[in-house]
Amino acid sequence: MMERFKRMTPPFFKGGSDHILVESWLWETEKIFHAIWCAEEERVTLATYMLQFADGALEVAWAEFVHLFRAKYIPEHVQDRMEQKFLTLTQGSMSVLEYDVRFAELSKNAPHIVADEQRKVKKFIMGLKLSLRMRLVDLGHRSMKEALSAACMQEAEMEVYLEEKRAFLKRPASAFQRQDRKKKAPAFQ
Repeated sequence: MMERFKRMTPPFFKGGSDHILVESWLWETEKIFHAIWCAEEERVTLATYMLQFADGALEVAWAEFVHLFRAKYIPEHVQDRMEQKFLTLTQGSMSVLEYDVRFAELSKNAPHIVADEQRKVKKFIMGLKLSLRMRLVDLGHRSMKEALSAACMQEAEMEVYLEEKRAFLKRPASAFQRQDRKKKAPAFQ
């Protein structure tokens, strides 16, 4: 597995507290793990190989390694700020898919919320635009996949409705008048 991992030219990590570099290193490393179908048990060994200051592999699961890695290299105040960004995330002017990408990106900063699928789904739905949220909140979605699918469908339906409404409002007023009912003025002699 090590040879396959090395062939993918994984990035080295030299340390430091720049949270963007930390997250980027984790993201690139996880991307390689997915590409080479790396088993969960082997990830820590391979990842620590790329740490230029490590003594050797730790005996922890990958999720625990990620937690410890972030705790060590991302200052607590930065972690708090990143978590707050997630907690205050709303859809705003983004499409549902754009919101989902941002949600997934920022959710890494609040693992205690996203570890529970129901809480994660609730946070996702509560961050949607009011018009979408009202249509989804009582449907009891049990997974992110269900919630995302329903939100995308509702968004598409709303877009079709708005397009039809715009087209209707663009019609000239004369198109609505009946031509056969015009009264002729009486002729006086």
